[in-house]
Amino acid sequence: MRWNGWGDPGRATSLPGEVNALLRDLLGVRPPAAPPAALADLSLPPSRLPGPALAALEDIVGAAHVRTDAESRVRHTGGRSTPDLLRLRAGEVAAAPDAGVLPDNHEEVLAVLRACAAHGLAVVPFGGGTSVVGGLSPEAGTAPVIALDLRRMDRLLSVDPLSRTAVLEPGVRGPRAEELLAAHGFTLGHFPQSFEWATLGGFAAARSSGQASAGFGRFEEMVMALRLAAPAGTLTLGTAPRSAAGPDLRQLVLGSEGAFGVITSLTLRLRPRPEIRVHDAWRLPGFAAGQDALRRLAQDGPLPTVLRLSDESETLVGLADPSALGTGEGEDGCLVIAGYEGTASDVDHRRHAAGTVLRQAGGQPLDEAVGEGWERGRYAAPYLRDALLDAGAFVETLETAGFWSALPGLYEGVRTALTRTLTAAGSPPLVLCHISHVYPAGASLYFTVAAAQGPGDGGGHWTAAKHAANDAILAAGGTISHHHGVGTDHRDWYAREIGPLGAGVLRAVKDHLDPAGILNPGVLLPPPAP
Repeated sequence: MRWNGWGDPGRATSLPGEVNALLRDLLGVRPPAAPPAALADLSLPPSRLPGPALAALEDIVGAAHVRTDAESRVRHTGGRSTPDLLRLRAGEVAAAPDAGVLPDNHEEVLAVLRACAAHGLAVVPFGGGTSVVGGLSPEAGTAPVIALDLRRMDRLLSVDPLSRTAVLEPGVRGPRAEELLAAHGFTLGHFPQSFEWATLGGFAAARSSGQASAGFGRFEEMVMALRLAAPAGTLTLGTAPRSAAGPDLRQLVLGSEGAFGVITSLTLRLRPRPEIRVHDAWRLPGFAAGQDALRRLAQDGPLPTVLRLSDESETLVGLADPSALGTGEGEDGCLVIAGYEGTASDVDHRRHAAGTVLRQAGGQPLDEAVGEGWERGRYAAPYLRDALLDAGAFVETLETAGFWSALPGLYEGVRTALTRTLTAAGSPPLVLCHISHVYPAGASLYFTVAAAQGPGDGGGHWTAAKHAANDAILAAGGTISHHHGVGTDHRDWYAREIGPLGAGVLRAVKDHLDPAGILNPGVLLPPPAP
């Protein structure tokens, strides 16, 4: 991955002139005063890893798999939020870990954790490095930090075609998982925007949700069993698809973001590869009408595999299809994308029946090229963000979810908080929103915020806006995160959401599995008081 941006450096893009003009005229965006720092010019503090600790780690994984060189440390610094990228572009790498450690199997992970506990090292589990909520930014105090990189644990261990399950290691990235499973005629059907770079372990640790969640479910619903390596030992969970044998302890691991242990294997539910896959596009008269149509489909069916609604602003700008950005080809009203996967007969039936619901809501079908453009540009948006940062714009996202009855207030509350706070800071924003995950009882809201970067901006003006938006989310009855996770950015609001008793339960779990508190300190839960 590009060290200070997203994805494959060979796929980096630039903005057309009309987009630059739009940014200048609408948001007052001006080019940054200085170019991004070059990797070769970065100055890192020396690794703080003590000699005995280094020797112990090398004994476990081999000297070639303990990396203290500058580039390896930089590439394990932070995640891929806009503030993360702005710090890297400014050459701020003081928070780089002291080493990257690459284990090959469960036993090595377990041994590394025990060695780190013995030597007082903090451990940050590292998959694809795609966190956007500070999930790779521990608060380790003065302790040396290692990034526990799971890239070598990237194997398909077994496939059970009768049960339609497979056991995979956590370092398998999304495309590789699909390639491995396709050889057996299966798919996971999990395609989040981070799909090309994120790993299966990361999907589980952050409760990921993919674009096809309406048809395939969230990633946590795909996890039948898992194994966790913790400083206190091994936790093996899941012996049947469902059980009444006490609380489901898998749910303590799913979403735990590396704070309790390191996931070393996952038994995942599979689906047969679909015969066909199509994406239709519709224009609805407004966001309220669109929400009503999505609610009807989610509650009464038929439910498309992919179901997404852009608000008026996102539709007009054309963000749902990055190739249309700035071309003036954005639609009026609100764009709905309805995708279908499966057998030809099933897809045909659901397309027709869902189309009836959308027409009853005032929807009009659009040219098939619109749906194809959305699918084609699905993984392009993060590259577009890099180009916007190059131009001097600040672009960030946040997301939440709520019940259908709470959704209008949640939408208005977050938009108002973002607009007021950034305008008061001298950076009037463009705030866009879409719904991309629906349930019978509610849906998600995903906001994209664009504004001008401030002088020497490291994201400080965004921090105040994000805090205001987080307050608005809780005030409107939403959850602080639907699929990005907690990390450090949402930690204090997560504690408010679950209350002191709930936070105490999680603290007790961490204290039991990680007695020395070495795993991702400050992520999910605040560090204990000294």
